[in-house]
Amino acid sequence: MTTGATTGVITGRGMTLSDIQARWARVTPDAEFLVDGGGERRTYARSGDRITRLANVLAAEGVEPGDRVAVLGLNAADLLESYLAVLRAGAICVPVNFRLVAKEVAYALDDSGAVVAIADTATSDLLRDALPDAPGVRRTITIGGDLEQVLAAADPTYRELAVPDDATAFIMYTSGTTGAPKGAMLTHRNLYLHAFSSTMHLGGPGGPGVWLSGTPLFHIAGVAGFLPSLFAGGTTVIPPSTGFDPDAMLATLERERVSACFFVPAQWAALCARVGARERDLSALRKASWGAAPASDALLRTMIETFPDAEIVTSFGQTECSPVTTTLRGEDAVRKIGSVGTPMINVEVRVVDDDMRDVASGEVGEIVYRGPLVMSGYWNKPEQTAEAFRGGWFHSGDLVRQDPDGYYYVVDRKKDMIISGGENIYCAEVENVLAGHPQVADVALIGVADPTWGETPLAVIVPKDPDDPPTAASIDDHCREHLARYKRPRRIALVDVLPRNATGKVQKTVLRDRDLEGSLASEVVA
Repeated sequence: MTTGATTGVITGRGMTLSDIQARWARVTPDAEFLVDGGGERRTYARSGDRITRLANVLAAEGVEPGDRVAVLGLNAADLLESYLAVLRAGAICVPVNFRLVAKEVAYALDDSGAVVAIADTATSDLLRDALPDAPGVRRTITIGGDLEQVLAAADPTYRELAVPDDATAFIMYTSGTTGAPKGAMLTHRNLYLHAFSSTMHLGGPGGPGVWLSGTPLFHIAGVAGFLPSLFAGGTTVIPPSTGFDPDAMLATLERERVSACFFVPAQWAALCARVGARERDLSALRKASWGAAPASDALLRTMIETFPDAEIVTSFGQTECSPVTTTLRGEDAVRKIGSVGTPMINVEVRVVDDDMRDVASGEVGEIVYRGPLVMSGYWNKPEQTAEAFRGGWFHSGDLVRQDPDGYYYVVDRKKDMIISGGENIYCAEVENVLAGHPQVADVALIGVADPTWGETPLAVIVPKDPDDPPTAASIDDHCREHLARYKRPRRIALVDVLPRNATGKVQKTVLRDRDLEGSLASEVVA
C-alpha cells in the first residue's frame, strides 16, 4: 500500500487536491474561496499564494514528500489553507482533534511520525504539553503567532511536485475496539473520487455554489465536505468550531447565500427550534445534509417542514470510506424515513454474517464495502489493516438490514461505538482509563439516549470495595487527565457484578435494558 508521495518523473501523474485549488487560483483568481467566522474573506488567488508560501516554508524546513505534518486548531481559513499547504509540499496532513488532552495529542504526533506541527494560539499550550512525548517534531508554526511573518518571508514561487494520486493525502485518526487510535490513510484519489461521486450521486452543485459545514475541520466531514465545492470553484464558509449558536448560524446561512450545508442532528434540532427560522430568506439553500449521529423521525419531519425548499439528504459512512457510503435522497426523505438510503456511486456494498456469507433481505448483518473510496489501510498497523479487509472487503462494524427496495437501515453498531454530538466515543478506550482508577474492579461503558447529544456515555462500575465505592467526582477527576471532555462519562452506576455471557463478554444489551427500565440507578458526573 502507498503511504506517501514520491518524487521523480511519473508517467500518467494524477490530480491531487492541491492541484484543484491551484487551478482555480489561475482560472478565477478573484472568485471567493474562503469565508470564516473571524471575518476573513479570501479569494482563490490570495489563498493560493499563502498555500504556496507555506508549502515552500515546509520544504525549506526539510519536509519531504511523504513526511507527515500535524495541524491542530480551531476552525479558520488559516487552518484549511494549512491542510492544502501540506499537500502542496507533497507531504501527508495529520489533522488533530483540538478536544483531546495532551497525552492523546502526543500519541497522534508520535504514532504518525510528524516532523512539523502547525497549531493556532488557542491550542498552542496543548501542543506544548504534548511535545515532550513527541520527540520527532522538530519545528512548530503558530497560526496567529509567527505564521504571518513566516509567510511574508517565504518564497512565493509555485513549484509542481510529482505526487501520484494514489499517495496518502491525510492520516485521519479514529479509535478502534482495542482503544488504541488508528490512522486511516486516505489518498488523493480516495478523496477526489469521493467528491466526484458525491456530486454525481446528488445531482451536482448547480454551479460553483456556497458550502458550509457545522463540523470541526479535524473531522472527516470537515476534511472531505468542502471538496465538491472546491472542485466546482465555489466558496467554503467556515463557521466557528466551538459554541454552536443557532441564531448566528441561521444569519450566516442567509447572509452568505449558502447553497449546501451539513450539520449533525443536534445542530439541526437547535436550528429548527429557533423562533423565526422559517421566516429567514434561505431560498439559496438547495441541499441540507445530516449525518455522523442518529436522527429521530420526529427531527427529520421537522427539518422537512422548516426548510421546505431544500432537499434533505441523509449521509452515512465512516472515516475509512472518505467518508460517505450511502445516502438517502430528498425524494425519499419521508417515504423511507429512518433509512440511510442506497449506495453512492463508486461504492460496492454487501451485508454479511460473521463468515462473510450474504444475509437475506430483511435480515441483520454487517455492512462491508469495496471500491475506490475505501482507504488504503491503517498507518503502521498491518495486522489491524488485514483484519479490517478480511475477505477482500472493508468491514464497517455497522449492523444493518436491507428492505425489499434496496434501502439500508442501521440497527446497531457491532463495535459498541457511542456517537455523542457527532463525535465517536469508543468504549474500550474509556473502559481502559476507568479500569485504572484505584477503586474500580470492573467496568463497562454503554451509550444512553440524550435529547441534546443523541447519546452520552454511562459507566457501569463494580467497586473494589463495596463499602468504599468511587464517587462520580473522583471518576471525573481521574478521566480529566486521560480523556477529552466529550469522551468522559456523563453518568456512573454502581453494581455488584457485570452481566456476562458464557464466553465472559459483558452483555451490554442487558445493561441498556436495565437503564431503560430504571433499575440501573445512576449518578450524574460533575
